[in-house]
Amino acid sequence: MSVINKLGRRKASVARVYLKEGKGKITINKRDHKEYFTTDVLQYKVFQPFDLTDTKGKYDATINVNGGGTTGQVEAIRLGISRALVDINPEYKPLLKAEGLMTRDPRMVERKKPGQPKARKKFQFSKR
Repeated sequence: MSVINKLGRRKASVARVYLKEGKGKITINKRDHKEYFTTDVLQYKVFQPFDLTDTKGKYDATINVNGGGTTGQVEAIRLGISRALVDINPEYKPLLKAEGLMTRDPRMVERKKPGQPKARKKFQFSKR
C-alpha cells in the first residue's frame, strides 16, 4: 500500500491527510497529535474513524491543516481520515456514514451585511 492522500474541509479549515500503513502515529503540522490538540474531546475526534473501523494502530497519518479554529480543524481532519479509510476499504463506508463522518458539513459563517453591526444583529432602534 502506498500513501493515500485525501482532503477534509470544515468551515474555514482545510486538512490534507496522508495515510500509510504503520503503528498508529499521527503527526499534525509536524507536531504530535497530543501536543497539537490538548483536550481529550479533540483527541477523541481525531481517532473516531479509526475506533469505528477497528483500525487503531494500523495506519500512520501525516496531516497538514490550516485555517479556522481548533474545532473546525479537528472536524476537517476527521473527514479526511474517514475518506482515506474508505479509499483503503470500501466496506468501512456504511459504518462511517451511519455516524455522520462521511458528510461534509456545509455550514459556514454568514457574511456581515452593510448597515448593521453583525450578520443578523441590528443597531438599536430609536423612536425619537
